[in-house]
Amino acid sequence: MNQDIIRQIENEQLKTDRPDFRVGDTIRVYARIKEGTRERIQMFEGTVLKRQNGGLQETFTVRRMSYGVGVEKTWPLHSPVIDKIEVVRRGSVRRAKLFYLRDRVGKAAKVKEKI
Repeated sequence: MNQDIIRQIENEQLKTDRPDFRVGDTIRVYARIKEGTRERIQMFEGTVLKRQNGGLQETFTVRRMSYGVGVEKTWPLHSPVIDKIEVVRRGSVRRAKLFYLRDRVGKAAKVKEKI
């Protein structure tokens, strides 16, 4: 009985406007950032390394190169901080987690585009 109540509350909080993206896709995440009293939207574009769990607790990790340094950010998929997510290009990969990209540099770190 308690499980049903928890599931019902979680289903009300799920976001439905999130696009369908997978591991290997290049996406843009528009996140709201508070700086003092002001609020702005900052974009983070990169390759999806992993998606884990499901439901309300689902998270995804995006990696990009910034001035020669790899930067990874992990967001909850249904977070109110995320304004929107855009899929820039679809990637063709054979793995669920792309941790091997951390060791690659240059062209070797690219993911093939799905045609």
